[in-house]
Amino acid sequence: MLGSLNVDVVVRVQRHPSPGETLIGGDPVMAFGGKGANQAVAAAVAGARVRMIGAVGDDAEGRAYRARLSAFGVDVSAVRTVAGPTGRAFIAVADDGENTIIVSPGANGAVGQEDLVALDALAPGDLLLLQLEVDVEVVGAAAARAAEAGARVVLNTAPYAALPAAVLALADPVVANGTEADLLTAAGGVPAELLVTRGEAGAVWGPLTVPADRVERVVDTTGAGDTFCGALAAALAAGLDRVPAMRAAALAAARSVEHHGAQPEPPQR
Repeated sequence: MLGSLNVDVVVRVQRHPSPGETLIGGDPVMAFGGKGANQAVAAAVAGARVRMIGAVGDDAEGRAYRARLSAFGVDVSAVRTVAGPTGRAFIAVADDGENTIIVSPGANGAVGQEDLVALDALAPGDLLLLQLEVDVEVVGAAAARAAEAGARVVLNTAPYAALPAAVLALADPVVANGTEADLLTAAGGVPAELLVTRGEAGAVWGPLTVPADRVERVVDTTGAGDTFCGALAAALAAGLDRVPAMRAAALAAARSVEHHGAQPEPPQR
């Protein structure tokens, strides 16, 4: 796993504001997030052995994050501590559970080519899961390095950024939500292996469609897509075929929106 680690600042609002509008929200709540770490936690919860590659700041949040990932069983030996703050995400969650997010990269901006030495341990049968909250050139280099080692690459195009067709072609699959899939189409970069997540409408991978799992009550959709990706990667790494892997991912994503925050609480040891 290579990707971002953020501390989330979450505020509840009745609804999301219109441009130029000010709303009164609830008290801020600190939580742990970042697409890379969210997906690492989801994969670990799904039973995968996970090694995280990324960076945190030399602050209390960075130290707490390393300890938190370790509590989930995630190997943090390749998570560097760098000068400056740990990444932040500012999240507004409305009463209907939908969210808007602004990310300040912080230490995530320090993730570079030198961190890719951790990928030298990859081998056939391994899987590298990537997102786009770290430098896209580093993501592309990581995908190429993993593919050369014979590992499977799964690439989540969130937050959306243009990538060379050669990088997209390395992924099996590229995972995109509906908006990201439209942007890929508009850019002429639709990969051969594209899995599109459509929330309540389920997920589509080529000719295969899997419905979304039933949700009794939506509490917070933050991190639902990350949970899908992490659980999908864990299932594929375990050798499941596409449909059962998608079903496992859909179930995990459905359960994730029934609690606050992008990650569950770590197990008690």
